[in-house]
Amino acid sequence: MRKQEIISRYGSLALAYMGDAVFELEVRLHLLENGALKNGAAHIGAKGFVSAHAQSGFLEILEPHLESDELAVVRRGRNAKPHSRPRGADACEYSRATAFEALWGYLFLAGDYDRLSGLFEIIISKLMQR
Repeated sequence: MRKQEIISRYGSLALAYMGDAVFELEVRLHLLENGALKNGAAHIGAKGFVSAHAQSGFLEILEPHLESDELAVVRRGRNAKPHSRPRGADACEYSRATAFEALWGYLFLAGDYDRLSGLFEIIISKLMQR
């Protein structure tokens, strides 16, 4: 499906719904490949990636690297009005996390897997610097 078709066919919350699953799968694959399952740290490691707080921070890392169509998806995702939000996240963080997930869903549905991998690598390399 072409990127413009995705934008017109799916709302931001639908993209975020898909992106949540895609990102979690990417995180689980990363943890598996890096031995987290051997020492039982997979669940703890995954929680550090999939929280609203973490995803809001990841979006901040990625924004300078995003293309114009990706920034448009992020804007739409940030402005989406979810029906609820987790107790532990403030509204701003949750909006940014939704935008992050919408970006992931958009790129996945567009079949742009190389771009997803590249963005994930940017996140991992930034985390390794800390």
